[in-house]
Amino acid sequence: MKTRRTLVTAVAVTLASTLLGACGSGDAQQTVGAEGKRGGQLNIGPDQHRVRGKKVAAIAAELPAAIRERGTLRIGGSADAAAPLGFYATDDKTRIGSEIDLATLVADTLGLKVDFQAVSWENLFVGLDSSKFDAVFSNVTVTEERKEKYDFATYRLDDLAFEAKKGSPWRVKGPKDVAGKTVAVSSGTNQEKILVDWSKENEKAGRKPVDIKYFQKDTDYYLALQSGRIDAYLGPHPTSAYHVASAGQTQIVGTLSGGGDAVQGKIAATTRKGSGLVDAYAAAIDHVIDDGSYAKVLKRWGLSSEAVEKSEINPRGLPKQ
Repeated sequence: MKTRRTLVTAVAVTLASTLLGACGSGDAQQTVGAEGKRGGQLNIGPDQHRVRGKKVAAIAAELPAAIRERGTLRIGGSADAAAPLGFYATDDKTRIGSEIDLATLVADTLGLKVDFQAVSWENLFVGLDSSKFDAVFSNVTVTEERKEKYDFATYRLDDLAFEAKKGSPWRVKGPKDVAGKTVAVSSGTNQEKILVDWSKENEKAGRKPVDIKYFQKDTDYYLALQSGRIDAYLGPHPTSAYHVASAGQTQIVGTLSGGGDAVQGKIAATTRKGSGLVDAYAAAIDHVIDDGSYAKVLKRWGLSSEAVEKSEINPRGLPKQ
């Protein structure tokens, strides 16, 4: 799933000044609350102190010889991604986030140095096609259409979340729970399709449709929530979880698969089909799952609920539209 860059500037500047004014604006270790836990803290400074791994020779041996000799893993990430997936630290130049951390763990396991490049979303796939990138770690959902050109090694679930004003007793488990509600969503996304389908299902069942709203910026969704103009915003779970933890003004009232009822969406390391890399990626991901470093990364960024038990190679993806 492609996500837009959201409240990175607001989190780095506004929250740093209101929550951490005593640290000083130049403090490289500025933090925000993490996972909604009292006292929990998330470092959004450039010095990340990442969870690191060690080379596993047997897994590294699965790499093509040319990449082992090169000694680097060229990884693409979307410059448009949002916190906590990939965003700029408080120095406005260092890329940080869960995708960077997981990619680094995989590279460590393979005994390679990370060469990370942030490009536009469409250029991630151009980079794979041209062999500029060995892999993309950028919240890419497995789809049946993408499987025709790319190989996938899964590392996280693809979930969506309904985000409502803090204190709301409302919970969303299915279409009937959004009947008559006003819900904001980004146009042209999987979540829009799901919401439209749910609205149609409600009408067929004699219930009220969903009043779907669209805004130009993610910040507008949150202003609308606080003013009561909308009941919820349906978006990617990672960005909603981060916003809930950092801003403290909203809560998640329901989650669902990015594939809707059809299939559980899954996020994966993506490589060009036939590159000979996907087996090594899957083995590396399985290793960091087993040694516990994977869980530490997800917990750090508030994404523990999206953990997978093992990496799957080219699993069933979202169906073709």
